[in-house]
Amino acid sequence: MTVLAERIEMAHDGGDELTLDTLFEWLEEMPIPEGYRTEIVGGNICMAPQRGTHWQIIFAILDQLRTKYPRTRLLSDVRIDYPGHLNGFATDVTLIADGAKEDVNGRWHHKDVEFVVEVISKGTAVNDYGAKKTAYAEAEVPVYLIVDPYKGEWCLHTLPRDGEYHGYVSFPFGDEVDLTGTVVGLVLKTDEFPRD
Repeated sequence: MTVLAERIEMAHDGGDELTLDTLFEWLEEMPIPEGYRTEIVGGNICMAPQRGTHWQIIFAILDQLRTKYPRTRLLSDVRIDYPGHLNGFATDVTLIADGAKEDVNGRWHHKDVEFVVEVISKGTAVNDYGAKKTAYAEAEVPVYLIVDPYKGEWCLHTLPRDGEYHGYVSFPFGDEVDLTGTVVGLVLKTDEFPRD
């Protein structure tokens, strides 16, 4: 039995408390294939391949955000722990509040997140539209944008309260995402987003 298998068995037997830190330590010991992103959603380890389409959309969004925000407020694929059972997400794009600081462990706090973007991958779409949307709403992240290259559309969620988003709008690629009435305060162009 491998060390990793022994640790998982001990956690299930109550020998160790299963925490996000424990799960991420296990991930560091696993042979993750190059080009895969990993995160933990509801205690489940999720891996998704990073495709060219995925990265082109992420870069297009980051380029537009950089016209207003310094690089130090923008993150991609960085662990942030969210409310709910064992949620450690590595969001595609994250905008951190001005003046926010990492904690003693070098991590950002979900209360400092102002905007998140998830670009859909086939294998993890159910998380982005489901468990992650719920966790972001529970964390009261003001603006959550889902970009779906398979459908060629984007879905904007705003007005989080009581663990749900109460504002929702969706349009096809080509239509701008008007964030001027939100904390983000700009318009994102989507006409060059590639489709899968």
